[in-house]
Amino acid sequence: MRSSRPRPDLFLEAGAGRVAGVDEAGRGPLAGPVVAAAVVFLHEPPAALAALVDDSKKLKAAQRETAFAALRAAAADGLVDFGVGAASSAEIGTVNILRATHLAMARAVARLSQCPDLALVDGNQAPALPCPVRCVVGGDALSLSIAAASILAKVVRDRAMTRLDPRWPGYGFARHAGYPTAAHLAALEALGPSPHHRRGFRPVDQAVFRFA
Repeated sequence: MRSSRPRPDLFLEAGAGRVAGVDEAGRGPLAGPVVAAAVVFLHEPPAALAALVDDSKKLKAAQRETAFAALRAAAADGLVDFGVGAASSAEIGTVNILRATHLAMARAVARLSQCPDLALVDGNQAPALPCPVRCVVGGDALSLSIAAASILAKVVRDRAMTRLDPRWPGYGFARHAGYPTAAHLAALEALGPSPHHRRGFRPVDQAVFRFA
């Protein structure tokens, strides 16, 4: 029987061949893309790397950046394969956030160097992928691959929102990454929606109506 462990590990991946952990960042914000990542550990990761990887929500921004850099270095050394995909705010408004999230996940898996034998997907709804899928609720706290994917997706998305900030001043994208904070809602009410705000989300649709 497996003992309780405080950090994610490779237990779920054991014996399943080439396993990709898949996770997303950005389902809840009112603006910006949803980003997904897929990560395959091709070899047992060094202890120093494994120690950096955890559920991205448990890590501070600086810790995520350190882990992100370490995962990219591991990929350059042939220890890790990863892909990152996104769905835009326009796509989210067209197909809804769940379908857009699954689209981003499919794009991330498609960017792996080789199709995996199995995808471990954080959550309870399986996207359509070119390989078998196993949903794992709370997977970013259980699977090292899913946790690594959560870090990559979060850092890539946060950087994208930071790049949008000076292009659309006043919204504070660099501070809240598009999440519905009080400051963001106040800016949305004062300025109206930008092209990067998501239709289909009530505060955005209400702002569209007010500024029509």
